[in-house]
Order: sequence, then C-alpha cells, then structure tokens
Amino acid sequence: MARLTAILKALAVAVRRDQKSLQSFATNNFFLISALLLREAGAFLYLIVGMVLLFPLSADPLQKIPAERLAVWPLTGRQRWTLRVLSPWLNPATWLLGAVAIFAVRRAITTGLMATIAGLLVIGFLFPFLPVSGRDGIWRLVPDLGIPLGQLIRKDLRQMLSMLDFYCALILSLASLAYRVFGAALPPDARMALTLLIVLALSSYAQCLFGLDGDGGMTRYRLFPLGGWQRLVSKDLAFLLVVAIVTLPVSMMTGFAASLAVLAVGHGPSVIEIRRRQTRWRFSTGGSFSVGLLQVLAMSLAGATTYKLGPLVLVPCVAVHAISVCWFGRKIDSA
Repeated sequence: MARLTAILKALAVAVRRDQKSLQSFATNNFFLISALLLREAGAFLYLIVGMVLLFPLSADPLQKIPAERLAVWPLTGRQRWTLRVLSPWLNPATWLLGAVAIFAVRRAITTGLMATIAGLLVIGFLFPFLPVSGRDGIWRLVPDLGIPLGQLIRKDLRQMLSMLDFYCALILSLASLAYRVFGAALPPDARMALTLLIVLALSSYAQCLFGLDGDGGMTRYRLFPLGGWQRLVSKDLAFLLVVAIVTLPVSMMTGFAASLAVLAVGHGPSVIEIRRRQTRWRFSTGGSFSVGLLQVLAMSLAGATTYKLGPLVLVPCVAVHAISVCWFGRKIDSA
C-alpha cells in the first residue's frame, strides 16, 4: 500500500501542476474580450472555452507516467488494477461527472445533458491515447505545400493545430456552418461578426509565433540560410491558411483582412518576447492587455471595412503587414 500511496501523491502533484498551466486562457484575447465587452451575452463563448478545456482537464493522470517506466515498477497485478481505478479520481473532471450523475438521479438535470457531459469527459480521457502528435501522429499527415518554405509552413501548421485556440475557432466555424445549412439565413452583419469572432479566437497565437519552437528550434533557425522576414512569412502563411479554412463558412475575405491586421500587431511581442514559451494543448498566452486590445481594434477596423467596402481595402492591409514583416524581420536578424 505504501507504494501505491507514494505513486498517487506524486500523480496528485503532477495533476495540480498541470492544471495551473490551464490558467493560460485568462490572458487570452478570446476570453478577455468576451468577458469585458459581451459579459452575460457571451455565455455561449464561455461555454465553448469550457468545452475545449474539458479535454485537457479530463485527461488520464496515468498518462503522465512514461509507459516504459510504469512497466518496470515492482507492482503486482492487483496493485496495477487498483492504481488504474483510483488514479482518475485525482482529476477534478471525474468529481464533476459524479456530481452530474447525482443531479441526474435527482432529476435536477436531464439525462441528455448528463450523457453529453459524460461523452465529452470520456473523449477527453481517451484523447491522449489517440495518435495525434508524435512520430506516428495524424498531424504528420499535414502535406508539404511544395513551395519555398513549404516544410517550415508545414511545421508551423502542426504547431497551430496543437493549441486550444484553433479548436475554439473550429467550433465557432462548424456552428456557423451548421446554422447556415440547417437554420435561417444569417443577416449580413452577423456573418461579419462571426468572422471577427473566429479570428479573435486565434489572435493571441499571433503574439507568440515562436512560442512552441523552443531553444532547439531557435538554434535551427539561426543555422538556416534564412532572413528574419522569411521566418515571419512562414509563420504568417500558416496562420492565414488556418484562418482561410475556419472562415470559409462565413466570410473568408473579411477573415483574411482581419488576420493581416492581427499579425501586423502581433509581430512586435512575437519578436521582442521571442523567449516567451507556450505549452501544447493549452490556450495561447497573450503578451499584455494593451497589445491584445490594439489587435482587436486593428482586426475590427480592417475586417469591418473590408466587409463593407470590398476587396480593395485588402491593399492597405497587405501593405501594412509587409511593412511589419520587414521591420521586425530586421530586428530578428540583428538579435
């Protein structure tokens, strides 16, 4: 029993440490702007954030122990079975599911809602077992675009797909698509607002474009015969490609203009705070509230103007973005 107690204590410490990293959403533009501007009206957006957070929250604690190490520990079959039964209770999501079950028995919530919550928690529990990342992960299937910087863009795409920001944007995109297919026609201004919300969900990532590269990645960048502007271009093209996909059900042109503005502002903190690390399967952490607010203002101005006046507005957006790339590309070269 002493062995199991020591393992469970170590797992509890690891789970608490991991849960602290989930607080990254508190400095994310999507949450901050929703909380400050939408308040009670942003309940649906809070639900999306909570739904996305359920996946890392409900992960299996035993996944924190390398399989090779767990296999060589001197545990009997009964002890391993006991560890498997007790370890999920270190996760607060398991207690949440238990509370939901009690309320369901008392008919305080519907059976359908309980089944939905339980299904989400089960998916989150099983998600670490899926081949998403790693050598054999499905993100390896992201193709090379066959253009200059193609492999760098492929790497940056895979990095974006490992952040929770993308999944918030994807849920909004799929909800918009479902409404357009099965619901009434969207008012014109609603399409613009939904597009800006989708770009807002990704905007904090534009403040930490190098956050997932790590020291090894930065060393490789210095060894490549690439200028600073080329590094930024590969990051930006990956970002724009993701935005083009998720804004397809609403207004891709508006999303493109808003993304150019978000990136132009985000280059500053990305380059100046280039050592600010990010964690996979978490929300991106923004640099400062003032930068996030500037991003939102620039995004809203560029997106709304493009939606109202047409594609000619893209010309100054592209020009401002190109100036930003050149300016901060030089700063990377001189660092």
